[in-house]
Amino acid sequence: MDIKLFDSELKVMEVLWQYGDTPAKRIAEILNKQVGWKKTTTYTVIKKCIEKGVIERREPNFVCHPLVTKEQVREFETNELINKMYGGAADQLVASLLESRKLTPQEIERLKRLVKDLE
Repeated sequence: MDIKLFDSELKVMEVLWQYGDTPAKRIAEILNKQVGWKKTTTYTVIKKCIEKGVIERREPNFVCHPLVTKEQVREFETNELINKMYGGAADQLVASLLESRKLTPQEIERLKRLVKDLE
């Protein structure tokens, strides 16, 4: 499933993932406080999300229901990044991440456990 979402669409989805089914009016109020969007902007982005099939509109009261999980979107975005920037080689992405920042001993231990669990 292709779940390519723009940053604006992710803002709407984050509200739904945090609060669950939410009326569009309430999403507009939340995003107005968070990022200063006008109601019309939020409704336009919600409409795009409905067209993409990631939100379902339910009545009464234009309640928005998420049709994809945060994990599904993360998986799609991660796979897209691996394919686009690393030629499909996940190990190169991990190597790049490990080289670019200093890991704590706790993070290193977590990574070791993850790799061991994959074997």
